[in-house]
Amino acid sequence: MYDLAALREAEFPITRDYVYLNYASIAPLPECTRRKMAWALSRLAEQPINFWIDEANEMRAYFRKVVADFLNARSADEVVPVPTTATGINLVAQAIPWQVGDNVVFCEVEFPANAYPWLNLRRDGVEVRLATAVSGGLSLATLEPFIDHHTRVLAVSALQFFSGHRTDLATLGQFCREHNILFVVDAIQAIGHIPIDVQAMQIDVLATGGQKSLMAAPGNGFLYVRQEVAAGLHSRFIAANAVRDYEHWLHYDLTPLPGAQRFTLGTPNLSGMYGIIESIKLIEKLGRAAIDQHTSQLTAEIGRLLQQAGYDIITPLQPGKYGPILTFRTNQTPKETDALVQALREHKISVVKHLNAAGEPHIRISFHCYNTMEDVARFMHVWRKLAPSTSGRQK
Repeated sequence: MYDLAALREAEFPITRDYVYLNYASIAPLPECTRRKMAWALSRLAEQPINFWIDEANEMRAYFRKVVADFLNARSADEVVPVPTTATGINLVAQAIPWQVGDNVVFCEVEFPANAYPWLNLRRDGVEVRLATAVSGGLSLATLEPFIDHHTRVLAVSALQFFSGHRTDLATLGQFCREHNILFVVDAIQAIGHIPIDVQAMQIDVLATGGQKSLMAAPGNGFLYVRQEVAAGLHSRFIAANAVRDYEHWLHYDLTPLPGAQRFTLGTPNLSGMYGIIESIKLIEKLGRAAIDQHTSQLTAEIGRLLQQAGYDIITPLQPGKYGPILTFRTNQTPKETDALVQALREHKISVVKHLNAAGEPHIRISFHCYNTMEDVARFMHVWRKLAPSTSGRQK
């Protein structure tokens, strides 16, 4: 286990007077990431063309290598920067050569970034099937009835944004590879917590933004596409630097760059890319296995305390089924829940309200490497003061 006190002091000054339980909305930037991004912005202000020629071009190749190593991808050509998870998934969804009768399957509780790109294909005649959620997510047993020989894509979240359900990526990846189905993973809630090996888990496509589990800046992320898969994709979005010999600007040639680089979207956010590199370095230094173990312990403890207080926990708390997110029903109206979240904020505690499909309010708590058992105790102490009458009350 890493030195938690030293980490909080050096990298997360927010923890000095704030209980931040909300990485799953947006994570605080580590100090190392903030400094590197500030340095890159200063270079862009002071010597932009020198910075671009002398450092940024080399950094872009380094970025792909760092991310490829982080994912255990076979090649840096399988990685490309993208601004958001939805951008990456849309790029792939629109590049698949769909045939009449094809279908896509995803769970009925997916975040819209991993739902709308597929639902949008209905206008092109693609059938979209929503698999039933069990314990807040997708399992092989519940998936199989929705699969047939026309299924082209299975899209999942590594960690469900609402329930905190932890997907068995290795089992689903093996199933997809055996049935010639593209396995597409939204990793934004898990990529900095849980070790993800795209080769071992047989993941074909992975997309993530940087602002949540990765602890990087908003508007920055990356897309992984397995080399063999990329070769069969035909992008509908062609940027000036996504094609072969692109610097010969007036020699028009739509021959794509190899691998995922065919999805290059033009001039990238350089400071954001530097930031992602620094955040990955910090996560690697701490170790995702250590982060996973620590945050899962926090989830289990706060789940135990809330269950003792009579609350309905929707996060599955069986071993291996959860990670850094816990969600519970507030037993209040949406308006009352908003007031509770605001009151917590006034006590310098950050969580978020979410509604389930039926509109019932829940509170989601999410932990990262910087959180402590003292944070758990502080939340419970303040929560009991703010909502003493809610314990065990059902609506």
